Amino acid sequence: MNISFESNDFLSIGNVKVGHWTDNKGGTGVTVIHFPGSASCGVDARGSATGTREIDLLHPTKSVQYVDALVLTGGSALGLSTASGIAEILRSRGQGYMTPGGPIPIVPAAVIFDLTVGDMVWPREQHGRLAIANADSDSFATGNVGAGTGATAGPGTFGCKTGLAVASVSRDNLKVGAIVIANPLGTIIDADGSPLAGLRENDRLASSLDVLSLDNSAGQNTVIGCIMTNAAFGKAEHCKVANMAHDGIARSIYPSHTSHDGDVLFSSSCSSSQQYASVDLVGSLAAQTVAEAIRQAARQAETAFGVPNLNPVLF
Repeated sequence: MNISFESNDFLSIGNVKVGHWTDNKGGTGVTVIHFPGSASCGVDARGSATGTREIDLLHPTKSVQYVDALVLTGGSALGLSTASGIAEILRSRGQGYMTPGGPIPIVPAAVIFDLTVGDMVWPREQHGRLAIANADSDSFATGNVGAGTGATAGPGTFGCKTGLAVASVSRDNLKVGAIVIANPLGTIIDADGSPLAGLRENDRLASSLDVLSLDNSAGQNTVIGCIMTNAAFGKAEHCKVANMAHDGIARSIYPSHTSHDGDVLFSSSCSSSQQYASVDLVGSLAAQTVAEAIRQAARQAETAFGVPNLNPVLF
């Protein structure tokens, strides 16, 4: 069972498109995951400093059953307006929850804090519209793009540059993948336990726990992402998958799920999915792909905004 880090393998899981808007000067961006035929979706918000939109309706007891897109964005809570721009475009295409007043696109969103990297600007509605216009079903870029443009491991400019990455795995006919923005307070840890990226001290990686003594770290970090599977799940199953997928954060980041992180993971499958699978199997594979995508986000990132990637500082 091999892990793939190719974006086209992630896209092959279902009827999904991914698009970015990137501000390389401002140090921020938007990533949209668009489901042209809608998708079932669940969420688990494990962080203590979350920034989200419309995630309450993903609870199994809520009446709306499908989403039209998911948004991962920079700009902290200010970046949530990007989802409105995306919803406007989808409504103009006739996509959304049908009401007597026309379609209402369902577009949940989650944010990272990147305001101390670059020019302290944030994505707005028009940038969401640009991101959905760029959504493609063939491939998409990873690294310093979209919502990963201003991402770091460790607190802002005191950390290491990270970004956006994907990982996917298949088991017989079952497919599971993750797209992740790695912007954690803690240190990203490789599978062998060695540190990849985190708080810097004298151009070397500091101790993983040193970050907890900093006074300026509150509310400035988050891991956000989306699990994609071809398993035919409803919202309850997807909420469980998202719950289990957070194990991947704990495996690859130390410390993780701190009071300064706003970790949010979505789980989704296209409404046309017909593959049977155990929710525990999918959740276990989701945790694996999340962990590997986080590590890949450190490996694929490039030095930017005066923040080095892992290569200059790794021992």
